[in-house]
Amino acid sequence: MQKETYSLSNILAALKIETLNEMQRSSMEANREHADVVLLSATGSGKTLAFLLPILERLDITKKSTQALIVVPSRELALQIEKVFRHMGTGYKITACYGGHLRETEENNLIEAPAVIVGTPGRLGDHIRRGNITVDTIETLVLDEFDKTLELGFQEEVSFIVASLPNVHKHILTSATETVDIPEFVVLKSPVKLNFLPEGGATAERLSIRQVLSPENDKVDTLFRLICVLGNRSTIVFCNHREAVERTSKMLSEKSIINTFYHGAMEQQERDTALCKFRNGSVNVLVTTDLAARGLDIPHIRYIIHFHLPHTEDSWTHRNGRTARMEASGTAIVILAPDEKLMPYLDGDTIAPIALPAEAILPEKPKWTTVFIGAGKKDKVNKIDIVGFLAKKGHLKKDDIGLIEVKDFFSFVAVVKSKVGHALEQVKNEKIKNKKVKIEIAR
Repeated sequence: MQKETYSLSNILAALKIETLNEMQRSSMEANREHADVVLLSATGSGKTLAFLLPILERLDITKKSTQALIVVPSRELALQIEKVFRHMGTGYKITACYGGHLRETEENNLIEAPAVIVGTPGRLGDHIRRGNITVDTIETLVLDEFDKTLELGFQEEVSFIVASLPNVHKHILTSATETVDIPEFVVLKSPVKLNFLPEGGATAERLSIRQVLSPENDKVDTLFRLICVLGNRSTIVFCNHREAVERTSKMLSEKSIINTFYHGAMEQQERDTALCKFRNGSVNVLVTTDLAARGLDIPHIRYIIHFHLPHTEDSWTHRNGRTARMEASGTAIVILAPDEKLMPYLDGDTIAPIALPAEAILPEKPKWTTVFIGAGKKDKVNKIDIVGFLAKKGHLKKDDIGLIEVKDFFSFVAVVKSKVGHALEQVKNEKIKNKKVKIEIAR
């Protein structure tokens, strides 16, 4: 097998990482010596790189076919892995396949076979049935977050995918929990298990757990006063149901808390918009279901608020894994109504209370506003084009432009709130790449 020689130092530099952690080094060593590896490590510890680097070592530069398949439980995780792999700068092609994305777009991306495909079980199974993926050449299979991927509802599709790959010689399974058995249809040969989970499932020291007692069963006012105390730091509020998410978000908005919401019943563009606003700082509060508990690539989340406690300890772990990632610290806060009790997996004696002041002072408003641009990668528009357009036509300075995200058919860009009105007025009749497109504040 002929392989491209890559400098690990160059890859780490491209990812702005100084060095691999112990878990990542152990994964690379184990994957060199063993065909099948099961990696257990906490959310936010760097598992993505821990399996992408072993995949990279196995890719053959002379083969113009798909060599590795990564199966994930959510589209957000698929997009995160795709993003990390591209930032590694290897020159190999990767394509993400997931529901809510135009299948025709993916089919076009699969015509010239990518070396690596990452996707959700349903969409990958669909492509395999349609013959869009050449399964005979795939030698490496990764089941990322396999505990979630193999839950009821995914089992049948994952079983089909595994059975469709006749020449897989390596399996890598990763998880942040140790509670799920590996089904027999995932045939592993003497797998080595790497367990980097905290002993006894203990909470990492950098994560602080606190609680707030609500005087009323309707906890929205308590949530409002808590957010006022926390200030304009990046905060995720978890609810157990979609209806509660929208109700809570609406009531916070009525109390002048800038926020957005996110759940599985939303259209893909709505979900993209919500996450982009949260990522770029246009809003600091995201109200969501457990859909956001895995795979979201959002750095520097400071607070996790459990408006509703999750029913299982696994969900608790994954929610809290959105903060205190890598070496950062974070705080998880439980809001309890008078008729609520802590779940059995929590020890109330060790959770310090937070006393809220009687008077609530609204936090500082975000400095950014998200602008929607109706052109993206498929229109040959990139970040440099957008910066140049806004600087030249919108008269914005470099510091006036924040995070830019370019999707297939549209883009988002953060603009300083005080400048956005004037900039939109300046560009309303202008073209990007000789094309007139919709440019407006993202809804």
